Amino acid sequence: MNPQRPQKPPYRSDRPSYGSDRSNSYGGDRPNRFGSDRPPRPKPLNQLNGLLIVNKPVGPTSHDIVYRVRKWSNERRVGHTGTLDPLASGVLIICLGPATRISEYLLASDKKYRAIVRLGQSTDTYDAQGTFTQYNTEIDLTQEQVEAALQKFRGKITQTPPAFSAIQVGGKRAYEAAREGEPLELAPREITIYSLDLVSWKSPDLVMDVACSAGTYIRSLANDIGQALGVGGHIASLMRTATSSFTLKEAHSLSDIETAFHAGKGASLVVETDRALTDWQEVKLDADGAKKIMHGNPAPMSSPASGVGRAYDPQGRLVALVEADTATNEWKPKKVLITGDDPRSHAK
Repeated sequence: MNPQRPQKPPYRSDRPSYGSDRSNSYGGDRPNRFGSDRPPRPKPLNQLNGLLIVNKPVGPTSHDIVYRVRKWSNERRVGHTGTLDPLASGVLIICLGPATRISEYLLASDKKYRAIVRLGQSTDTYDAQGTFTQYNTEIDLTQEQVEAALQKFRGKITQTPPAFSAIQVGGKRAYEAAREGEPLELAPREITIYSLDLVSWKSPDLVMDVACSAGTYIRSLANDIGQALGVGGHIASLMRTATSSFTLKEAHSLSDIETAFHAGKGASLVVETDRALTDWQEVKLDADGAKKIMHGNPAPMSSPASGVGRAYDPQGRLVALVEADTATNEWKPKKVLITGDDPRSHAK
């Protein structure tokens, strides 16, 4: 004889209703299917559209910042435009709503940093969180020697990314392989160091300002400078001072951002998307052309043009990034930021 299955205990309305914030699909004032009288949680408004300039503190990851902003803003689409390691601080641009579609262009923008390189100590991660691989207690370097070493790294150079990085090779992250004791062979890449200025040198710390192209690893730069000086080196502190035209002066602390959103004033901190695209030509569309672009279709040019542009409708809203088709004399949409029926077409 099969044992009798135990009966389910009766539902107790005094238990926490972990799923009770689901919307009632039937409408009206009836309780939801879990029996709770608690009103459904409002759906995200999804009305933010622009950039939030964050002054990231040391500690959290870039993804941690994205999570917090998503939670505070109630905005579903949130993304960052260039990873900052937990050890690093400074400018981190967060894209909100349709602006997430331009994140790839901000990822490719130039950056500026203030870095402290600790000479005489090398680590496997090229920063202060790694394991020491080289340690020199006696560092007898003059400022002239340090300056001469920096000169070798100005302009276009070839740089090998750190073994502990997020680069993928064969579907595997480099840092995962490095942690397993089997570091991957990472290909060198060409980068540009626009400026590399010695701020101060007081053994063992070298302070420098760096302006560089996208894809530059300041950790690798610190390690390579240490090796060029024959004593080793790693990043002791790193602060991103600018991304594209956005600087620390207009970056907001996490506490200020949280306070603003809780007070219902978070939108006042959001800057317009086109601030990141000032080097793109401005394309003014008429009502018919804007409608076509917003639905993913090409629109005729009002005058001959070439290259890429930021397209505005007659109300002055940035609706898309477009590219000129000189053969057909049309603007073709590259990234549609606002569609014809998007409620955010009335948002900042």
